[in-house]
Amino acid sequence: MRISVGLGVVSLAFSWQVALAQADEVGLSDVLNGEHRSAANQARDAFRHPAKTLTFFDVQPTHAVVEIWPGKGWYTEILAPWLRDRGQLYAAHFDPESHVAFFQQGRAKFDAKLAAQPALYNQVIVTTLGPPKAVAIAPEGGVDRVLTFRNVHNWLKSGTATQVFAAMFKALKPGGILGVVEHRAAPDTSLAVQIETGYVTERQVKELAQQAGFRYVAASEINANPKDSKDYPAGVWTLPPTLRLKAQDRARYQAIGESDRMTLKFAKP
Repeated sequence: MRISVGLGVVSLAFSWQVALAQADEVGLSDVLNGEHRSAANQARDAFRHPAKTLTFFDVQPTHAVVEIWPGKGWYTEILAPWLRDRGQLYAAHFDPESHVAFFQQGRAKFDAKLAAQPALYNQVIVTTLGPPKAVAIAPEGGVDRVLTFRNVHNWLKSGTATQVFAAMFKALKPGGILGVVEHRAAPDTSLAVQIETGYVTERQVKELAQQAGFRYVAASEINANPKDSKDYPAGVWTLPPTLRLKAQDRARYQAIGESDRMTLKFAKP
């Protein structure tokens, strides 16, 4: 899919239908419908729109791709088998030697998940992203795409966002694409509130990317959710899938669904 930008208007050379058909030729639909994905994970496709999101970021099965902080591996279940034979997936996960128990446990569970299904995951290269020390997420200038899903708020909270964006820039080839999906705050939200609620402004993400050297390319409303009012007692974690308030108003939050999300594309010149 070729994208041209002029006077602030993005024109798509191919329709979504054509682009997705091209992706289908290399098995993305087969991966999305694969038996290795649980019913619960497949149900979240309605909120995360993986086929349209990967198409918007122009991810191809021949690409070298870094997935940043993949968590439990929701997107890894899609990317790893799709890239396995002709591309390469780097999973830049938590530092296993971190003093933070959440990071240690998350990395251990992810490593165990990959080891349990070698037919799917034995080609994945797991690296460590734990700034300021561990920032070599892939060979320098060696990958086509870097993707991050709902992580920027964590880096803002830890004060490491600038370092992470620099690491992502360093890993990409010239012309490579950075794809960012993040919980979206109202435009005038302060940094303190962004950190507290987990919702980040588009302006904040664009500034971080541009400071690292990226060029803004385009935005999509693929992952938007107009039902999300962004004013909950426990921030974004009030909504699914976390549902931090447990039984309190559970039906209400499930009816809203997952958060309203920006989907932004940047390029390394």
